[in-house]
Amino acid sequence: MSPVPPPFDPELAAVLEVMKEMIGPSLTLDGLADARAGLGPLLPPDEVLTGGGAFEIEDRSVPGPVGAPDISLLICRPVASAAPRPVIYHIHGGGMVLGNNRFGVDMVLEWAKELDAVVVSVEYRLAPENPHPAPVEDVYAGLVWTAEHAKEIGGDPGRIIIAGASAGGGLTAALALLTRDRKGPQPIAQVLICPMLDDRNNTPSVRQMVGIGNWDRTANETGWTALLGEQRGGPDVPAYAAPARAEDLSGLPPAFLDVGSAESFRDEVVTYASRIWQAGGVAELHVWPGGFHGFDGLAPQAALSQAARAARLRWLRGIVGE
Repeated sequence: MSPVPPPFDPELAAVLEVMKEMIGPSLTLDGLADARAGLGPLLPPDEVLTGGGAFEIEDRSVPGPVGAPDISLLICRPVASAAPRPVIYHIHGGGMVLGNNRFGVDMVLEWAKELDAVVVSVEYRLAPENPHPAPVEDVYAGLVWTAEHAKEIGGDPGRIIIAGASAGGGLTAALALLTRDRKGPQPIAQVLICPMLDDRNNTPSVRQMVGIGNWDRTANETGWTALLGEQRGGPDVPAYAAPARAEDLSGLPPAFLDVGSAESFRDEVVTYASRIWQAGGVAELHVWPGGFHGFDGLAPQAALSQAARAARLRWLRGIVGE
């Protein structure tokens, strides 16, 4: 007997029903080219990124990891405020296989408007063409550049927040581990929105959501296999690929984690937050009842989405001292 999934929030369920022809639950590698081609409508144009003139935007190519290509950073600076400002370093989602540095950045720009912050959104090489460690090494190189050049772009190198959703949330968690261990730039906080943390793909919530929602067990296997190949689910997966594998979660920046109750990643996110607390760390966890994966991005006007966005902004205000 298949596990019974938790119900979706009624308002969100209606959105899923409308969008089911565009966004199915089960991405496969065979469907990857079509999924990438269909991403265009979800990418905010430059006129949206400027926020009606509130931000000056720039695409900048900076050095990537040693021996690897340069990486592209989207830099969004507030126009009418005084430096130095907090910096939000954004890592986009897309299951490790989709997206670019404009994907999902509109949500982060909403925070930046309220916090008077600079946004730097990093573009990383995608799997399966570029498996681990390419994505996390690109993300680390972008953070190093951002910290070294923060003053140049109007930011404060001592107030960098790292943030991402879905695969971007997983890469954010991995980046926090990597920069801790390399004694690199030290972010003051990490924001992990429905993060993709565990390649083993076998939690109760993953098993509950087979064929349901917008990112199910098949899609999860697709993303992790693209990143890790035959290593996925095996004994030797490194924490910098799948942060749930980390043995030591001490010494990390304060974390905000949230996830829907009706999505595949629920249990791995709850476990990760618990392990941060067990290691003596600081974390705030929200499990949004009836939320599907990435619900607040796909249904921003829903009451649950508004509550989730308000909770993140409240937490971020506390971090930057607003």
